[in-house]
Amino acid sequence: MRIGLMVGSDRERARADRLAGLLDDGKTAERQGFASFWMPQVPGYLDAMTAVALLGGATERIELGTAVVPIQTRHPLIMAQQALTTQAACDGRFTLGIGPSHHWIIADQLGLDYTRPASLVRDYLDVLNAAFSGPGAVAVDNGSYRVNAAVDVVDAGAMPVLIAALGPTMLRTAGQRAGGTILWMADERAIGDYVVPTITAAAEDAGRSGVRIVAGVPVALCSDDEVDDARGYASEVLGHADFSPNYVRLLEHGDADDVGDTMAAGDEAAVLARLRRYRDAGVTDLALRVVGLGADPAQRHASRSRTQEFVASLAAEFDSTT
Repeated sequence: MRIGLMVGSDRERARADRLAGLLDDGKTAERQGFASFWMPQVPGYLDAMTAVALLGGATERIELGTAVVPIQTRHPLIMAQQALTTQAACDGRFTLGIGPSHHWIIADQLGLDYTRPASLVRDYLDVLNAAFSGPGAVAVDNGSYRVNAAVDVVDAGAMPVLIAALGPTMLRTAGQRAGGTILWMADERAIGDYVVPTITAAAEDAGRSGVRIVAGVPVALCSDDEVDDARGYASEVLGHADFSPNYVRLLEHGDADDVGDTMAAGDEAAVLARLRRYRDAGVTDLALRVVGLGADPAQRHASRSRTQEFVASLAAEFDSTT
């Protein structure tokens, strides 16, 4: 299991410092030995793929990925062009994470259609996969897109695509037609009993192997008597499950009630034990979302630094036990 970091919006930074700060975060993650660095598309915040392209020039080794970009906001051919350009900027280290997002973003905020998202993902992949097969013509006509164009960005090469898959239909699509899935709000039982069997069976039926299961997991070092407060704080700042029926349905497959319940929290032994349970459930990649605890920005910064340094020290152990 590879250990990576997932970042989000850092609203404690001044707006003028956010992009430079993100680049510093990526360079720090690489220096500390993390295998990957994931950037979500947060509504109203920095554009994830633009930021990843810039991170490509600021780093040398670390995998860089989006987790995730909503597909409704970009035509698949435009997504392909941007992704291929980002791949060139990252010198082959970019992984495109996409997903259909949630109704409260797509319909309520953007005023776009949110019916039949799983079907849209399949149609979207028709175009992406054609565009990623190499320079040349892209001709696709399906239920959602009619494309007759060409792509001429870079020479043919690997373009890993992961899908934010929560339901069984999406998990099967991720196994059959993509490189795997990126998860959020999935605990060990949901992953081991539901996600892994569903996506693995779909991949095997399609004659595919090596699918990735990237799990976004909050993490914080704290004392035993702070764990409950840490879980509650994580649920508050990272988004409650009841924001989306998709998350609620995923949580029903496990023991967690909210994102804080998926958190690795406590002292070093407790955090290590929980991360091992995620590995044993079948996670191939952890995307750890470090949560800083404290009453003010300085305390939260110190907490984040301490936690990040600790989980970085675990990377070699987990990578050697894959």
